[in-house]
Parts: sequence; structure tokens; C-alpha cells
Amino acid sequence: MPNYDPQHFGFSTRAIHAGQEPDPLTGAVTVPLYQTSTYAQEGIGQHKGFEYARTQNPTRFAWEASMANLEQGCAGFAFGSGMAAIDAVMRLLSSGDHVICAEDMYGGTFRLFDKVLKRYGIEFSVVDMTNHDAVKSAIQPGKTTMIYTESPTNPMMKLTDITALASIAHDAHSLLIVDNTFASPYAQKPITLGADIVLHSATKYLGGHSDLVSGIVVAKEEHIADQLRFIQNAAGAVPGPMECWLCLRSIKTLSVRMKQHEENAKAIAAFCSQHPAIQATHYPGLPTHPQHVLAKQQMTGFGGMISIELGSLEKAKAFTTSVKLFTLAESLGGVESLVCHPVSMTHGSIPKEQRERLGITEGLVRLSVGIEDKEDLMTDIANALDAIS
Repeated sequence: MPNYDPQHFGFSTRAIHAGQEPDPLTGAVTVPLYQTSTYAQEGIGQHKGFEYARTQNPTRFAWEASMANLEQGCAGFAFGSGMAAIDAVMRLLSSGDHVICAEDMYGGTFRLFDKVLKRYGIEFSVVDMTNHDAVKSAIQPGKTTMIYTESPTNPMMKLTDITALASIAHDAHSLLIVDNTFASPYAQKPITLGADIVLHSATKYLGGHSDLVSGIVVAKEEHIADQLRFIQNAAGAVPGPMECWLCLRSIKTLSVRMKQHEENAKAIAAFCSQHPAIQATHYPGLPTHPQHVLAKQQMTGFGGMISIELGSLEKAKAFTTSVKLFTLAESLGGVESLVCHPVSMTHGSIPKEQRERLGITEGLVRLSVGIEDKEDLMTDIANALDAIS
């Protein structure tokens, strides 16, 4: 069995082969779908390492191994959704622990932290992760055990300097957790930059076809992996083997998909940044993005997510109903292009005052740029903008 060391094999090669060696029984080049809940045992205490599918499933193990390799961590752990993955990471905490989290993050994450976990005695401080002095000031010695961020953030596309934040976290004896959903491991590898845990909603770019819901966590070190392995089995929020099989199918094409997502997004972002009907365009690949230099330093691609400010709810409504190729829907990262209105969809749980301070206005729309012909997508956007001008 080859050792797919990142130092010797490129990303695309590892995405196709790591964790996905031919089946030793039949030679099948695609990892089999082990659709079973339990395993026959030869006698009491005699089994082949497989007892019950919540604990062990060969299809899931292959998916976890693949992602651990791509994120360059020591182990991966699959879950039934991105939120289940986040919840599992939060179970590393105890009552009384303190977490510093990004002020600009997915609304579902905020809801979990603010409406659920607070009830169990976990404290949260919301901080601008671009302000390192503010992060340091929020640390409570002896209590702050975790710093949690997204990069790029949802939906304002702000970046975290992962290396700098890792240094701050480790000086405080805290873990750094990075949600890498928007970038994918193709464009960013937080563990190589100092993060302790990286997680994804695999529903998005990793799955890539809008046909599954799943989550994945990758740990940098074994002592963290041991805890996550116990939590995964004890709480049981694992995905079914079909979702894992679909993720394995999809990860093989992540490189080619992400290249097209980015090519399309760069062209659309450049167009939007010059259009008079758009007040602001948020995309880290634009030279005008305030953290463009950081993006070039810590990312190997800029992704396919763009947010644009149209100025009012009325214009946002008109735009989202005028586009024909961009479907108005939640989620992102699929091969088809989607448009989302964060205030009424993904970020409705964020307090209005906080949303507006961050720039998440009623006129903001988020584009998940698909892999259609970019000329068709740009024409679709241009026509919709003409309708609101």
C-alpha cells in the first residue's frame, strides 16, 4: 500500500488515491459501500476489528483517512452534518470553559454557541479575528481553552491570519479551531499553518453536488484525535455509509471543480467590482480586498464565494428573482450556482445590531459560483443588475 506523503505526492493525486486503495478482496478500484449495521463474529470476543457500524465502518474509515491526508492531520472523523461536526468539537470543552469566537461567522454556528452551549456553562466572547490585540484582550487566563474562527468568513469573506492566531492561542494554552468550509483543503490547509483542528461542512465543496449532508473534523495530534474518536462513538452522530461513499466519489474531482469555481468567481468578482449597481464586492481574490496580501500568503486559491452589496432589500429581492442560472437557495459549494440572502436565510439568528455592524445588511447577497460556463453566468448577473438599475 503506497504511503501518500504530501511531500512526495501532489494534492490531486492524493485526492484520488489516499485512503482509497483498491479493495483487497476483489480489486475493486472504488471503495465498496459497506451498507451494514453490524458484523458477524466468529465467537465470543473473536472478531476482525469490526463489531458495530456506529463505531466502525470501512467506507467511513476510507473517507476519514482521505480527509486526514488532504488536510495533513493525523486523523479524520466524519459526522452526519457540518453542525454535528462543530458540536462534537465543542464536546472537548467542560462547563466553565471560555471560547473566543469570530464575530463574523455562520449563523448556525452562532446559534449553537449562543442558544445551546451557553446553557451548559460554556462562555463565549465574540471578537474581530483581524484585530489581534482584541483577541489577546479577550483571553481569560486559565479559562480560555479554545479559539474558534472561519477563514474566509461567511458571508463577509474576512480572513484570519491563521499562523498569527495559532501563536496567540498556543501562548494561552488554548486550541485553535478553523472552519475551512469556504476554502476547502484545495485552497487552504489550516493545520500546516498552526491550527489544532480543522473542520468542514462536507455538504459544501467536499460533497460538491448538492446531494448529501455531512461533516468532517481533522485533528493535528493524536491526543486530540483520541478524544474526538471517543466523542464520535459515544455521541454517535456519524454519517451513513452512503454519504461517506458519495464524499469519496466527490473528493476525487475536488481539484478540477475548485479550479473552475475559482476561475469563474475571479471573473465575476472583477465584473461586479466595476458595476455601478453594486456598492461593494467582497472576494479575497480581488486586489482591492483589504486582506488580499494575506490571502496570497496562506491560500493556494481564492475559492468560489462572493458577496455583493446592492444597497437595499428591494434591490436584493429584485436581483435574486431576476437571475436565471443562480438558484435562490441555502447552502453553497455545489457544481450549480446559487444565490443566498444572508439576513433572511443563513444569518437570521445573528442579532440585527451585530449583523449591521459587520456589514450583513438587507442589501447583501451571497453568490456561490458554480462551474457552468463563466460567460453564461456573467450574462445572467448582468441582466439581473440591469433589472435593478
